[in-house]
Amino acid sequence: MQFLKEYLDLAVFAVLFFMSFLVLMFSIERFIFFAKAKNMEFKDEKHAQVMLSKNLTCLYIVYQNAPYVGLLGTVCGIMITFYDIANSVDFSVNEIIIGLSLALKATALGLLVAIPTLILYNIFLRKVEVLQSNLRLKNA
Repeated sequence: MQFLKEYLDLAVFAVLFFMSFLVLMFSIERFIFFAKAKNMEFKDEKHAQVMLSKNLTCLYIVYQNAPYVGLLGTVCGIMITFYDIANSVDFSVNEIIIGLSLALKATALGLLVAIPTLILYNIFLRKVEVLQSNLRLKNA
């Protein structure tokens, strides 16, 4: 339990940091691609669909799972707090409240990663729809 107590926050924050790094990388790639996509030629509509929606799945996965990673950190943090309460001879309400409030920071960080990712995902999805519509009009 001591190992979990010492490294839980680090592990959860590392996973969420990695997820946010992926979001940043793929978002920059999509912004650059969409800036160039207006002048691109695609073989057919299917090829356009594949190229326009590339890397959006990663954004979808991050915004769907970041809150769960944070929630996992919170649940484990609460378990550690209860374990510490059970093993302490004398405990105060302040210790309980501090333990629980520290556990909740993982959920907050998970939401902090998920919400902007959801916004970016929806922006990119709308951009894909607009570009596909423009390609259909151009090819018609």
